[in-house]
Amino acid sequence: MHGRRDALNLYYLVLPANPEESWQVYSSAQDSEGRCVCTVVAPQQSMCSRDARTKQLRQLLEKVQNMTQSIQVLDQRTQRDLQYVEKMEVQLRGLETKFRQVEENHKQNIAKQYKAIKAKMEELRPLIPVLEEYKADAKLVLQFKEEVRNLTSVLSELQEEMGAYDYEELHNRVSNLEERLRACMQKLACGKLTGISDPLTIKTSGSRFGSWMTDPLAPEGDTRVWYMDGYHNNRFVREYKSIHDFMTSDNFTSHRLPHPWSGTGQVVYNGSIYFNKFQSHVIIKFDFRTSSISKSRQLDYAGFNNAYHYAWGGHSDIDLMVDEGGLWAVYATNQNAGNIVISKLNPNTLQIIKSWTTNHPKRSAGESFMICGTLYVTNGYSGGTKVYYAYSTNSSTYEYIDIPLQNKYSHISMLDYNPRDRALYAWNNGHQVLYNVTLFHVIRSEEL
Repeated sequence: MHGRRDALNLYYLVLPANPEESWQVYSSAQDSEGRCVCTVVAPQQSMCSRDARTKQLRQLLEKVQNMTQSIQVLDQRTQRDLQYVEKMEVQLRGLETKFRQVEENHKQNIAKQYKAIKAKMEELRPLIPVLEEYKADAKLVLQFKEEVRNLTSVLSELQEEMGAYDYEELHNRVSNLEERLRACMQKLACGKLTGISDPLTIKTSGSRFGSWMTDPLAPEGDTRVWYMDGYHNNRFVREYKSIHDFMTSDNFTSHRLPHPWSGTGQVVYNGSIYFNKFQSHVIIKFDFRTSSISKSRQLDYAGFNNAYHYAWGGHSDIDLMVDEGGLWAVYATNQNAGNIVISKLNPNTLQIIKSWTTNHPKRSAGESFMICGTLYVTNGYSGGTKVYYAYSTNSSTYEYIDIPLQNKYSHISMLDYNPRDRALYAWNNGHQVLYNVTLFHVIRSEEL
């Protein structure tokens, strides 16, 4: 190996200080028989680009660099959520200590006052090992970062000295790390809703009812806002160039839909708007790029025209929404006794991929939204509001939960989740507001 390195060093010594891009002749002479002898040196760049092993290594380096960027995003998310977890852990352990002190105190009258709270503590106690596991998963991310640093170092050395490691072994190491990282990213992208922030008022405009949104599949840097005032007898959609324009000006482009919409359950997804045609159970996909309908289809058996609206009314029978998994429709049918039906839709054909029937009456729901395949339902649209029902399409099970949702302006007529922003968009009594959400996720090392 040392002889090989010396040969390489000698070779580079004969190169000019600034080699040009073309082949060059550095000396010429004649041998004893009069034939011309030339020393020809190829340029460095061409030599490297023609070397298959170097090209493979460069591709590996690019992969590792891409993974480094993904790990940085992963690390930021993990650290942010870990702060929330550690804060909750302190609160849980504090409660546990207080209960122990009360139990040790033989004043029975005081102990009785804590009986109900202690029962709640018993429900929360299983969370403590889960929190410990979550902290261990945060360490796993740090291990990923260290592995990437080591691989980058090895690959850089290999560019200096070819053949030091077996290429196949190195390729397998990179592929394995890439696969584990992808699995980790997919799991961290989703989680269970555990909290909703206070609302941030973006703008005050329009009537009491309406919808506004951004496209979760828009290219990076595209922050256009789509705005639809009212729930019926309107077919004009406003397009604002950016969220900044939406907040600070009234400059917009108007798009005229071929039919008026029904309700406030529209969604913009991958350059098209999906909406429920007024007084029908027809879903329309309208392409903004071509200003034309690219697909329309009936949502069979879905109630419409205020048959199964949300509690606030407004022809809100069919609610279209998007999460990390794609496009969904939430509605009710006679066959399901007016209870909510969840359907996963093909965004190109609008055909139903799969449906789930729930036991929750559609008319009793204030609003609903999808996150990571779970439908979350609020208990009302005015006054004190909370998310209190969750149906998981992944397990086909439901549970009752208690997550407060501050209803700042006392009338919510639209509530939708955007997976790119990880935020809830809401129309609250003529105010366009945003809520950040906290998602809790546990990654087990055996799953990676």
